Amino acid sequence: MASVERLAIVGTGLIGASVGLAARAAGVGDVRGWDVDPAALTTAAERQAVDAADSLGAAVSGAELVIVAAPVAALPAQVAAVLDETSDGTTVSDVGSTKTPVTRAVSDARFIGGHPVCGSEAHGPEHASGGLFRGATWFLTPDTTTDPERYRMLHGFVASVGAVPVAVDPQAHDRLVALTSHLPHALANVLLNQAGASRVDGHEPLAAAGGSLRDMTRVAGANPRIWVDIFLDNAEALAAALAEHRRRIEQVERALAEGDAGFLARWIGEASDNRRRMLADAYEEPGTLQRLRVHVPDRPGVLAGITQALGAERINIEDFELQHLSRERGGTLTLLVGGEDEAERAAAILEAQGYHVVISPVLE
Repeated sequence: MASVERLAIVGTGLIGASVGLAARAAGVGDVRGWDVDPAALTTAAERQAVDAADSLGAAVSGAELVIVAAPVAALPAQVAAVLDETSDGTTVSDVGSTKTPVTRAVSDARFIGGHPVCGSEAHGPEHASGGLFRGATWFLTPDTTTDPERYRMLHGFVASVGAVPVAVDPQAHDRLVALTSHLPHALANVLLNQAGASRVDGHEPLAAAGGSLRDMTRVAGANPRIWVDIFLDNAEALAAALAEHRRRIEQVERALAEGDAGFLARWIGEASDNRRRMLADAYEEPGTLQRLRVHVPDRPGVLAGITQALGAERINIEDFELQHLSRERGGTLTLLVGGEDEAERAAAILEAQGYHVVISPVLE
């Protein structure tokens, strides 16, 4: 049985609509929604993520749990409005990616801050998915005034949609996401703008961009209506992360100026160890992962043919990524396979179909 029977969602964009779809899949019978944007609400209702309400009050009336999925700058006012419209029987949470401002602004014990660490470069209810939260960390920010029963109910709801609930202090949360999310977004913008503003002896760097620049800048240019507010809402923690980043860049600059090969080797080795630690959460044995790079043409059915051929031989694809070059040049398909023997088998199968395959370990 679902931990919540009556849910309301205020804000039916990508995250809000995904909460609705996930809640319905988890067995929540009554999922109502409201949004200041009528078009977003209509799309969410058409996707059957929510039953559209004609007002905020109608959406939240009688709800056991209200999830506020508004932009971070609007969260304090929107959470306060929901609390004004509801009684003591309603618990209120949010999904904002910063927690200190809203938890400072809202002192009502019925509110427990939240943040599911997921999403995509896409936005809007048309891209919502009920599977968005599966395996994702969902931070919750209970404090000393939080009723244990409210927290237990919210914790159960988060778990029911497939996420992993983790309690955290709001300020610690904001320092953590500044380093792991907001800093990478800022640096992706810096790097891509640096490349875009440069010319090297008349050559256009973006036209010559390889996989490294693409990988490093995947999140660059994200929706400014969302990210300007996030940067400003978490300005203090992000500025501190940027300052530490600057200090580390200066260390690399000194090593280059002094020709300090030892420092550079240790620096790269430390990054390799940290990458191994990061991948350990996603893969059982990251040290055995092999990377297969396959050049593929741009035509229908190519990916299906490759995955079906490997699947028929019981070769598990741990992960994959496609870098598209152009319609004429096709692209590079990168496959991750566990173990050298499995990688060699996969390469032999694909080479028999006429593909050129290059194998390398994911972790050196």
